[in-house]
Amino acid sequence: MDENFTIRNISNADLPKVTGWAKLEGFAPGIDDISTYKNTDKQGVWVGCLNNIPVGSIACVKYNTSYGFLGLFIVKKEYRNRGYGVKLWKHGLNYLKDIDCIGLEAAPIRIHDYQKWGFKKSSVTNRWKLNGNKNLPKFNFYKDSHSEFRVVPGHQISSEAVILYDSQREPSPRPHFLNDWLKNSFGLVKAIMDKNGMCHGFGRIRPCLLVDDKKGWRIGPLLADTPPLAELLIRELVGDLDNEILLDCSGLNPYANYLLSNLGFHQISKTFRMYKGTQPPTPMNQVYGLACLELG
Repeated sequence: MDENFTIRNISNADLPKVTGWAKLEGFAPGIDDISTYKNTDKQGVWVGCLNNIPVGSIACVKYNTSYGFLGLFIVKKEYRNRGYGVKLWKHGLNYLKDIDCIGLEAAPIRIHDYQKWGFKKSSVTNRWKLNGNKNLPKFNFYKDSHSEFRVVPGHQISSEAVILYDSQREPSPRPHFLNDWLKNSFGLVKAIMDKNGMCHGFGRIRPCLLVDDKKGWRIGPLLADTPPLAELLIRELVGDLDNEILLDCSGLNPYANYLLSNLGFHQISKTFRMYKGTQPPTPMNQVYGLACLELG
């Protein structure tokens, strides 16, 4: 192993490079995702450098003293099996050492590796794909009336109402991340509000980078009180987009598989949510799409 390997905080100049690595790994990153990770925890995203040239990355973001998340763990293929990944991994875990609970998403072949470091498997996360709006059924699957609600575009959303709604359905409050995520200039945000200004669901769709260089989109987060409201948001977000659309959903939502399969989505891959420490007891039955696999 070359001793000229160093680890430093990611810079703005590194963002396109690391985004490109994530694309090649099949992560389907949003165009500006990693910038949001960096802004969420300015000390928690790093690159590993060999002779000052970046060859790997890791994100270990602290949401608060109780919860952190690990992702974006990449070493370029030509530099693997040299110990650089282990150095990045140890650096990230050390940064999160005082956090009560650390989460991550693991590919099935990596579960055993993470178990060696004290992570325990919690649940499956399914990646779903819709091949554009032409595969979305013409008529609503659920026939519920939504007359008491209105769908609000991003620029009209009350940040306070959405952040409150999210905090009651996610493992840990994430106001800084969510504010940046929903106000990002790439993509579209919609929320469902009632006449009193209370939030009953929200979601974002953003352009993403696919391995084959085709144009793609990712939905996430997607939260809603009920499956009919989740369908309403999906239809609003998809609109007339005719490209590949991806959505990552926790297997802990008992309604999601039924809804998504009846809306023309099909499962293409899966990862596993794992935790080290005290697992948060948050129910997931109103979470239909995760914001991203890198930050949970």
